[in-house]
Parts: sequence; C-alpha cells; structure tokens
Amino acid sequence: MIDIITTIAKYLIIIMCLIYTLSCYTVFRPKNRDRKEDLLDNQVIYMFVFLFLCYTALFLQKFELKILIFFAVQVIFFEILMIVFPRIYKRCSRPLINNTCFLLGVGFVILTRLSFDLAMKQFAIAAGSVIVTSFIPLMMHKITIWNKFGWLYAGAGFLLLSTVFVFGINKYGAYNWVSIAGLKFQPSEFVKIIFVFFVAALLSKAKEFKDLVKITVIAALYVLVLVVEKDLGGALLYFVIYLMMLYVATAKASYLFGGLAAGSVAAIIADKIFTHVQIRVAVWKDPFSMIEGRGLQVCQSLFAIGTGSWFGMGLGNGRPFDIPVRESDFIFSVICEEFGVIFGICLIFVLMSSFILFMDISTRSRKLFNKLLCLGFGVCFLFQVFLSIGGVTKFIPSTGVTIPLVSYGGTSVISTLIIFNIIQGLHMLADSEEEEYEHIKAQESEKQYTRQNNRKNQ
Repeated sequence: MIDIITTIAKYLIIIMCLIYTLSCYTVFRPKNRDRKEDLLDNQVIYMFVFLFLCYTALFLQKFELKILIFFAVQVIFFEILMIVFPRIYKRCSRPLINNTCFLLGVGFVILTRLSFDLAMKQFAIAAGSVIVTSFIPLMMHKITIWNKFGWLYAGAGFLLLSTVFVFGINKYGAYNWVSIAGLKFQPSEFVKIIFVFFVAALLSKAKEFKDLVKITVIAALYVLVLVVEKDLGGALLYFVIYLMMLYVATAKASYLFGGLAAGSVAAIIADKIFTHVQIRVAVWKDPFSMIEGRGLQVCQSLFAIGTGSWFGMGLGNGRPFDIPVRESDFIFSVICEEFGVIFGICLIFVLMSSFILFMDISTRSRKLFNKLLCLGFGVCFLFQVFLSIGGVTKFIPSTGVTIPLVSYGGTSVISTLIIFNIIQGLHMLADSEEEEYEHIKAQESEKQYTRQNNRKNQ
C-alpha cells in the first residue's frame, strides 16, 4: 500500500512542479491586478501541495514524526513570509517572494532526504537571514546615496576577498573559504554583492575612456585574486558580470567582443600555467578514464541523472550517497535521480523566471545605477545557475558553484537572500518612479488640454 502511495506521489509531485513552473510565466500576462493576485494565490497553493506530497513520501518511508513537524514549521514560515512581507512592503514583487519560497522548499525537501540535520541547519540559516535581510528593501528605498561610494565599494570588496590569504583554508582544492574563531564562510559570496555595487556606481558616472580603464583594472584584480585562490567558478562569474554590465553601460559591442576574446586568451593561458585548471579540463573531456580518481564526481553525477530518467526513481528511492558533494555542488544530480529530468528542467525554468523578473525591474528603472544593479545581480544569479548545472551535466568543466537557495550552504543562502531583497527594493523604486512619471504626464496633459481650451475660447 505504501509503495502505491509513494508511486502516485512521485507523479503528482512532477505534475505540481509543472503547474507551478507554468504559472511562473502566465503570471506575467494579466494586466488586471485582481486576476494577477488570483494567479499568485494559486501559485502558493501549488507550492504547498508539492511540499505536502514530498514530506508525505518521506514520512511513509521512515515513519519519523520529526519529518511532519519540520513540514509544519516550513508551512508556518512560508505563510508568514508571504503574508507579512507584502503587507509591510505594499509595492513588493510577489512573484519573486513565491519563487524564493519555492526554491527554498525544494532545497529543504532534498536536504531532508539526504540529512535531516543539514536540512534543519539550512532552515535555521534561511529563517534567520529572511528576518535580518527584510530591512534591505526599506534601506534601498529610503537611502538615495548608494551610488556615491564606488571607490569605497572597490576597496572594501577587494580587502574582504583578500582575507583568504590570511585566514584561508583549503576546501575541495580551492582556498576560497575563511575560518575565523571556528566560523567558516566563503568571502566571494558576499564580495560579489559589493562588486556589483562597485561596478554599477562607477560605470553610471564614467565620462571618459580612462574612467573605463580604471574600473576594468580593478575588476581584473578581483578576478586575479579568485584565480590565485583556485576559485575558477568565482573568477568566471565575476568576469561575466563585469563584461555584461560594461556592455549595457556603454552600449558598445566592441567592448563585449573584446572582453570575450580577452577572456578566451586568459582561459588558454590559465590552462597552460595552472595544474588545477588542466585537471578540471581533463576530467571534463573524459571523466570515465579517471572514474576511480578525480572523475568520480562527474561520473556518479551522470549515472544519477541517467538512472532518474524522465520521471525519477521516486523520493527516497535513489542512491544519492554515491555522489560526492551531493548536498551542495551536485545537488542537481540528486534532484534529477529522485524527481526526474522533467522536474530538473522545470526547476531551471523557475530559476529563469526569477532572472526575467530581475530584467523586468532593470528595464523599468529610470536611473542608470539602478538598471546596472538589477542587471549585475540578474547575470550573477543566472550565470551561477549555468555554472552549477552545466558542471554536473558535463556541459562545461565543473567549477564548484551551487544552485542559489537550493543547494546546502549558509553563505550562499544568505548572499542570495540579500540579493533578492535588494531587488525587491529596486522593484519598489521602479514602481515609485513609474507612478511619479505617470503623474507628471497626467499633469502635462491636463495643462495642454487647458491651453487648447483657452485658445478656442479666445
């Protein structure tokens, strides 16, 4: 009987994920506010049904009461977030809140499957971070001088990134983690936020070519530090963020293609100089030739995805413990094995819909600084997804990057929630600017109408 229920749950989970994913895009269509609110309310229902099915399947396998309690706590947490946040911030983006909760929920489910303790730890970090970062939209809305500290951002970010040379520890072959008084964190996750502020602030004020040269040199130093730390994913992420922000700020395709050419040359040089780059490339080319060594991670990842096929083995029926670093870098492989490739594709589209929300806010923002901030964080978010999923599927060499809000990792979750709340603040600003613009247009139209009537009367 239990097997029948879990099998039915497996397909219902995929269906609910498909419906939620579709709703992420249909919510863009209605112009009527009430209709849009109804769609967003339905989206919440889909998410809770999805979580209920997942935790029911997990409970029926282990019959541990703590699983149901954890599910109930999540429901309360998400309900509070989705009710209280829009009431505090009337102009907030509800689709972004829903996606935040859904992605966190997927992460909690898969971590509960892997390790209940890790899931509880992730939940505690996420809940605490939501409370702390909930003040950011207000700060973004009320403080208007964020664009005046460009060089301060540049110096502070560089110093924080360089702390690895003093307090750095080796983790998975890279020195991109810091340990201070027993507290371990990844500085580059927080520095990327400062980096986007630095680039946006200075590019929005750049007048001459020499200004662009100065900004590019500082950005290159950031990338160089990450290369020395052997954080290949971070180096590539920062490079792409800067290149896209530079292109949008200047609207010059020559900078984009020149940057891509320079990046390609740098990649070739890095492959010739750095041993760890050569190893990553070799594993990417033929992981099965070193399956008992460095290629094990990629091989097990591909086995898991292939085993899961379209519909998955079912939650709790896979072999995720064969995959190294399964809770963070390779969590997408676990998801595809247990939920199926269809679910994995849906997850990618949900992540992409968040990126579209970022870009929508960027296009509606009237200040160049705000536009560049949205763009920078949007590129950061989407390219991180690309690096993570591309690495585990052998599309690109593995770079050790996590999926935002889904993978285990306190630093990653905190930094992503900071970014999402910054975007919420920028969304509120964009709405205010649009309302002010419409008000000015209405006043001008009224004045023009009055002048025309006066001429007719004369």
